[in-house]
Amino acid sequence: MDSGKRAICRSNTGRPRSGSVATLKAAEMERLNSELYLQNCYIMQENERLRKRAQLLNQENQALLSQLKDRLSNAKEEGPRPTSNATILDQRRGSASSSSRPDYSNTGTNA
Repeated sequence: MDSGKRAICRSNTGRPRSGSVATLKAAEMERLNSELYLQNCYIMQENERLRKRAQLLNQENQALLSQLKDRLSNAKEEGPRPTSNATILDQRRGSASSSSRPDYSNTGTNA
């Protein structure tokens, strides 16, 4: 009689039967599958949004590159402007020739 009570206590531990365990696992898998499906849909929507944004940025980049090429070709056709590099070099030479060495006489150091 004592062994029968133990068997009843062991089988009645609150765990679901083997058939309902499979049902719970299937329901959990279905829930997980639904969550993953929704995440996948969100990722695909975000991917599409980013793809469109990348296309717009590429078009903008191509337009800017075309404008830059046009400006460079126009600048070559016009030739050098009055304030060219030669004028800048002349200005540098003038300032450099006025003082070839720095004057340290009034610094107050004993060196």
